[in-house]
Amino acid sequence: MQQQSGGDKKLLSGRRPTKSLTGRPSEAAILVSIDFGESDYSESLDELRLLAETAGVRTVAVVEARRQRPDAALFAGSGKVQEIAELVERLEAPLVIFNHDLSPAQMRNLTTGLNTRVIDRTMLILDIFAQRAQSHEGKVQVELAQLKYLAARLVGQGADMGQQKFAVGARGPGETRLELDRRKLDKRVHLLKERLEKLKHQRVIQRRARNRHDVLSVSIVGYTNAGKSTLFNRLTRANVYVADQLFATLDTTSRRMFIEDASGSSPDKGRPGGVGEIVVSDTVGFIRHLPHSLVAAFRSTLEETVQADLLLHVVDANNANRDDQIAEVNKVLFEIGAADIPQVLVFNKIDLQDVTPSVQRDDYGRIARVFLSAKSGAGLDGLKLALMEAKTLRQTPAAVENQINQASE
Repeated sequence: MQQQSGGDKKLLSGRRPTKSLTGRPSEAAILVSIDFGESDYSESLDELRLLAETAGVRTVAVVEARRQRPDAALFAGSGKVQEIAELVERLEAPLVIFNHDLSPAQMRNLTTGLNTRVIDRTMLILDIFAQRAQSHEGKVQVELAQLKYLAARLVGQGADMGQQKFAVGARGPGETRLELDRRKLDKRVHLLKERLEKLKHQRVIQRRARNRHDVLSVSIVGYTNAGKSTLFNRLTRANVYVADQLFATLDTTSRRMFIEDASGSSPDKGRPGGVGEIVVSDTVGFIRHLPHSLVAAFRSTLEETVQADLLLHVVDANNANRDDQIAEVNKVLFEIGAADIPQVLVFNKIDLQDVTPSVQRDDYGRIARVFLSAKSGAGLDGLKLALMEAKTLRQTPAAVENQINQASE
């Protein structure tokens, strides 16, 4: 068993408090992570620290332990919980965050045993999403995920969480909604699902219009903080929010871009479906143990990924765990039904390494990997070539004939 803190226990209280994303002073918290022998344990703990920082949490201590399996009642076991309780009292920590999913019973028992608020990894991610959602659809999706998650945790926690309206892990529905009985809660969930269905229908109409004009649909996917939004801005000259944080992008954004055709001539921007017209969508980043409730709630937004003609799978080439991150992204893509969509692996951030911009082709001669820097633009021509080739391969014979006729006029 391990425990990390500063002073005699490496307590981190000497760090200057950061500001939360809402501008309020950050909330102090103790992080708890139990090692059950997973190969990615260290990376998961590092991500918990980043998630806490993203949520506006100031970590005052990290408690670690090893177990073969979770304790049914307290997850971490009575001895470790007593140790955490003493640390909570000494540091006067108002929040304890577990790097795991807790059952409703475990959360209630831990809240009682530690005499402070307790949230799990899923609740922390939901809180970040609640902070980041900007569009109407994004807010609806986050609230739906929150209500589904909180439905099983209302008993014994509603009053406390309602009173902590602006606290980490209690953002979103608020006190009134948490006090609704299950029948009213189900009614609200049903209403939110109906709203998402209407928004999904609007997306279907937009996709049909693109298909009629033979416009290539490209979705940028990848692990969170891999540089997806930076690449999106570089390709489309958009101004999507970019930050060195987890889940800097939450709402899906789509933009048109134009690239030169194979002959090097400029496309006709006034002609829908012109040779160089492509619709690019920037999507939410994925992460280890992404809550299933979020994947389900964001399914309508992720439809842009499922219906795409091509996926640009952005990878942080400077990250030592990039192979594991690629696997995690592919796991989520499989879950949402996008595993069979053609991919181009985009190895980003080569400016942080001694790597030359380049492309690699597969056995069929198609560009499979692109090495570039979205920040500097180095290697972007290779990616545009991959997009142009994908656009050409996608074109139907009728579309090609139509372009030939237009060119001869």
